[in-house]
Amino acid sequence: MELRPHRIINRKKTRLIKVGKVGVGGDSPVSVQSMTNTLTTDIKGTIEQINSLESAGADIVRVSCPDENSTRSLRDIIKEVNVPIVADIHFHYKRAIEAAKVGASCLRINPGNIGSKERIMEVVKAAKDNNCSIRIGVNAGSLDKALLEKYKEPCPEALVESAKYNIKLFEDNDFFNFKISVKSSDIFLTVKSYRELSKICNYPLHLGVTEAGGLLTGSIKSSIGIGQLLMEGIGDTIRVSLSSDPVDEVKAGYEILKSLGIRSRGVNIISCPSCARQAFPVIETVKELEKRLSHIKKPVSLSIIGCVVNGPGEAAQTEVGLTGGGQDNNLLYLSGIPHTKVASSEIIDKVVKLVESKVNEKN
Repeated sequence: MELRPHRIINRKKTRLIKVGKVGVGGDSPVSVQSMTNTLTTDIKGTIEQINSLESAGADIVRVSCPDENSTRSLRDIIKEVNVPIVADIHFHYKRAIEAAKVGASCLRINPGNIGSKERIMEVVKAAKDNNCSIRIGVNAGSLDKALLEKYKEPCPEALVESAKYNIKLFEDNDFFNFKISVKSSDIFLTVKSYRELSKICNYPLHLGVTEAGGLLTGSIKSSIGIGQLLMEGIGDTIRVSLSSDPVDEVKAGYEILKSLGIRSRGVNIISCPSCARQAFPVIETVKELEKRLSHIKKPVSLSIIGCVVNGPGEAAQTEVGLTGGGQDNNLLYLSGIPHTKVASSEIIDKVVKLVESKVNEKN
């Protein structure tokens, strides 16, 4: 289905950088990231989680490197996975140098806690020497002390000033292979900071509402913050930060992108909340379909509507549609055209078959 004119987002074209094989910025698609929560020294467990994230659609995966044993383990991890790995570095600049040497595609450093200008420049040199990009990760929760003294509290001006200082530092040392984030757990602070930063620089921006919370609350906060910025054309890569299974972060990220028509992956189910008019159990049907169709990676639109009030209209907009009908006569649609009647007991199997057929047509 083609996007209607009012749904088109004019994304700001930023400088293109590479995180391994993945382009960030320029004309590259908005990429989806997540982060492992295993101990990095658990090499086998970390590899398994990275592979699960890749299977869910993660384009880039971040791995924490808090100590030397972790960066040593990172070498073995990188050899066994396909997605680009970002080494997450805090406090110990030497971990960043080690991570670059063992093959990390990107280094995430936080200017507020990585240390002096000299230490940052040693990290930049390691990135240059090893063809590694960097994310300048400014965070409201760990701003430089001097900025906190100047502004008294985290605010957009403080976050953007931190980003500007490091941009100049990198540029003065002939390093341009970087992206930037200015995150906060506060949606208003996050959105305003990114807006201001987008006005003054052309580097790719990594979007996220940091420490957003659990699966439900965090997904909602992230959707509001990340979604608002994306609608304004701001943002090149996203990470939904959740206190949940990292795979949920990837799923939530794609749901945000799908909702905005920016990028699609898997089945996009449009379904009603159900009411007394429903001709079949909508909620249970949708839950089962989500499970049965979770293996599909190609984008397919599916509408599951319990009655004829909105069913035909939604079916006209989706590749596969189902409208509830009286006397167990529910109606299946293909590309908006009535296809066949189906009994409630047969809905799951027949919808799965039709969706899989649509996917096969696209292969």
